[in-house]
Amino acid sequence: MIEDKNPQRTSLEELGEFGLIDHLTRNFEIKQTSTIKSIGDDAAVLDFESSQVVVTTDLLIENVHFDLSYVPLKHLGYKAVMVNLSDVYAMNANATQITVSIAVSNRFPLEALEDLYAGIETAAKLYNIDVVGGDTTSSTTGLIISITAIGTAKKDKLVYRSGAKPNDLLVVTGDLGAAYMGLQVLEREKEVFKVNPQNQPDLSPYTYIVERQLKPEARKDIIELLDKLEVKPTSMIDISDGLSSEVLHLCKHSDLGVEIYENKIPLDPQVISTCEEFNIDSTTIALNGGEDYELLMTISQDDFPKIKGNPNLTVIGYMTEKDRGTLLITRGEQAIPIIAKGWNAMKNED
Repeated sequence: MIEDKNPQRTSLEELGEFGLIDHLTRNFEIKQTSTIKSIGDDAAVLDFESSQVVVTTDLLIENVHFDLSYVPLKHLGYKAVMVNLSDVYAMNANATQITVSIAVSNRFPLEALEDLYAGIETAAKLYNIDVVGGDTTSSTTGLIISITAIGTAKKDKLVYRSGAKPNDLLVVTGDLGAAYMGLQVLEREKEVFKVNPQNQPDLSPYTYIVERQLKPEARKDIIELLDKLEVKPTSMIDISDGLSSEVLHLCKHSDLGVEIYENKIPLDPQVISTCEEFNIDSTTIALNGGEDYELLMTISQDDFPKIKGNPNLTVIGYMTEKDRGTLLITRGEQAIPIIAKGWNAMKNED
């Protein structure tokens, strides 16, 4: 259900495809010197000189990745950008441009898309990126958003998933599990609303976790922090599908094992209290929740003094030889194999 606060509904048919593109992109500013030509020609022209270029893309599909009954379109536009920028930062690169493509059904008026693009515009301004192109088309299945993000880095600064070494420290930014628990609260309130539409939800006790679900932030600040600390991770990945899944990706690509300590996994107090309310184990949520968009990295032990005590970075374990396996060391000091149970885009929901 699209919340239509504006009684005016302008049919997209009135504008046509190119009129719609002109209308939605008229306020985008160009800030990057690498942007030579943006929207308005057959293709964008970018000049990165001596830098390495990174490119990533993500699809967000209605009723698969988001539910418009409780996701405001402005928040959705913002989040769609964050999902892509996070992948750029996971390469230790600087995001510079994005392209935005959407497919919409005729139930969306122009005013709804204006809200969506307002969120995209806000993200572009805050993260200093240029919107340089994209596409619009019709859809018979609701709203589909595809964003491609472009970034740059010097060759010696790029970080891959494959560079970890035995005894490297496993480090995570921020805290985990909040986005998933925010989703659980929103889903619960949606069901309550179905039963009694007059019952307005009180989300004030869940402000932090709901915001983490609806309006996540990509960790550009961490890339700047690592540069300032003169720490280059040996491997890195963003946490979109859950900590367990991302850890196993690092292990696979670096051909290593790992030990993670349960009592080191950072959890916000609101996550802990909400897990208790839902009778869910908080460690399970941290491992498998997903959509946190924090960064998971490995660093050399030699760099530990540089990050020690930094509130943005938490050491949660270390890499081992492959034959030692991928293990979670519980609070009771039991070693349990780590299994990826996070988000699976190809999972059959039938």
